[in-house]
Amino acid sequence: MMLVPAVLLTLLFQYVPMGGLVIAFQDFKPWLGLGGSKWVGLDNFRFLFKYPGVDQVIWNTLIIAFFKIVAGLIAPFLFAVLLNEVRSMAFKRISQTLVYLPHFLSWVILGGILLDILSPDGGMVNKLVVALGGQPVFFLGDGDWFRVTLIVSDVWKEFGFGTIVFLASLAGINPALYEAAEVDGANRLKQTLHITLPALLPIAIVLLTLSIGNILNAGFDQVFNLYNPLVYEKGDIIDTFVYRLGILNGKMSFATTVGLFKSVVGTVLIVVSYWLAYRLANYRVF
Repeated sequence: MMLVPAVLLTLLFQYVPMGGLVIAFQDFKPWLGLGGSKWVGLDNFRFLFKYPGVDQVIWNTLIIAFFKIVAGLIAPFLFAVLLNEVRSMAFKRISQTLVYLPHFLSWVILGGILLDILSPDGGMVNKLVVALGGQPVFFLGDGDWFRVTLIVSDVWKEFGFGTIVFLASLAGINPALYEAAEVDGANRLKQTLHITLPALLPIAIVLLTLSIGNILNAGFDQVFNLYNPLVYEKGDIIDTFVYRLGILNGKMSFATTVGLFKSVVGTVLIVVSYWLAYRLANYRVF
């Protein structure tokens, strides 16, 4: 009985909407509905690969998602290793809490904060840049800087949450290994290199391979709250592209086609990532 509400919500919001995927094969008109709209077969998919700018949108998505995945894995990995070397439990708890808090803030809130502190006209960051002798940087108006801003801000928001996984792995290391290494004369650096890092590598490999399935998810919430027409060329991703086509421009059939294409590719990548996780780290979901 406790499971019934969750099952109903999943069916209602995850499976029932899949019926709308037929829109990708129609010239959909809202006033005609799914049954009355003209069936066009694969025409929308043929048009997809000829549509100007689609290749750039896919490329943007891959670049942003790739660097988010890599940086989002390296940052918590290093932070967990450094935090493991701290002897003060109070400092460890405070540090972990502070880096974990941004995870609970929505991108609506963080977007407003970033717009303020990154403003080229009086923003805190640009004030510091000018004070150090540089020129103001238009972080959210220059395409290249926009990508960097997306990656850095995403890592800052989420690496505290990712650290928990690595800290859990560190907690599973047998203390006798450190004691034996210390008896053999190994200093803290050698203990980290030969005990801590090897113990973290398997979970790091699992997380990296499983992340392959999210290579087309560059973060709609973040990009939507930060981007503008000035950075469409370098910052527009598949999800924001679909939003503008379907909601703002009313091209529902084409937007559904793009979304379906992304879902199919994403499903293939998820299957591949689970297979790699099993082959490289003996990790199995089922």
